[in-house]
Amino acid sequence: MKRKVKVRVPATSANLGPGFDSIGLALQIYNELTLSVAAGLQPTVEVVGEGAASLPRDGSHLSLRAADSLFKAAGLKPPTWNLHQSNRIPPGSGLGSSAAAIVGGLYAANTFLPDPFSRERLLELAIELEGHPDNVAPALYGGMVISCRGCGRWHTFHDAPFPGLRLLLALPELTLSTSEARRVLPEQVPRSDAVFNTGRAAALTAALLTGNEEPLSWATEDRLHQPYRCPLIPGAEAALAAARRAGASGAAISGAGPSIIAFWFERGEADLRAGNVAAALEDAFTGAGIRCRVISTTVDNNGVTLLI
Repeated sequence: MKRKVKVRVPATSANLGPGFDSIGLALQIYNELTLSVAAGLQPTVEVVGEGAASLPRDGSHLSLRAADSLFKAAGLKPPTWNLHQSNRIPPGSGLGSSAAAIVGGLYAANTFLPDPFSRERLLELAIELEGHPDNVAPALYGGMVISCRGCGRWHTFHDAPFPGLRLLLALPELTLSTSEARRVLPEQVPRSDAVFNTGRAAALTAALLTGNEEPLSWATEDRLHQPYRCPLIPGAEAALAAARRAGASGAAISGAGPSIIAFWFERGEADLRAGNVAAALEDAFTGAGIRCRVISTTVDNNGVTLLI
């Protein structure tokens, strides 16, 4: 058995408005995870960067739980692990930090197996741990991923968005747990809302793959989750509207929030929208009494990657 591996896992933005629990995008913001077999009987965990003050330092760490679950799925006893994690994905931000921990742990541990699992099997294991596919799937595959369940198994459709997609992320300084953001969602929605989202999810997918910016302003609208989550995020509604006014073609709550993602297709060096959109996002949250930071990024088309 090899002794050490290092993997890189991208952040992800799920839903993108109407694609609730089914559409996700991988981002060029990364966590790096080094996994090795420990000599002793107790695991060691070291975390630097985002979440260093709050993430667990024992076997309850999500990456170690994922690594153990993979060995058990293979019918093997998990070894004792050493884990070093260097994080750039802020936990609890709506950018897939838990998905990155799960996918990183699974992918790293998979390299230790004598007969490694396929990515399709890793996706199934990741969904079992995460509960839904919209973040773990793009973390695994990269690019834009559509996930759905049919004929008793999960299916993914992934591709690189049209070149030039520019992304801004506004990260307000507030905490919103995924479980809290799910509790506010209704069990049933009107048929008109379901139809509204179905059309927009299809239009969003077509726009991102073809580079057609025009539909993005309305194709990122949603009636299934954002109207219920915006009240939990002071300044969110104002930020979504301000980003569009400042030049973003589309804007949405990233995952369960509280982050906001704004995006458009750049058309050359003269495209100056980034500064205007960033200022609009900051001003919207400042107006609600919330500080925020804005991160500029683009799409990761590779997914989780083995570094050593």
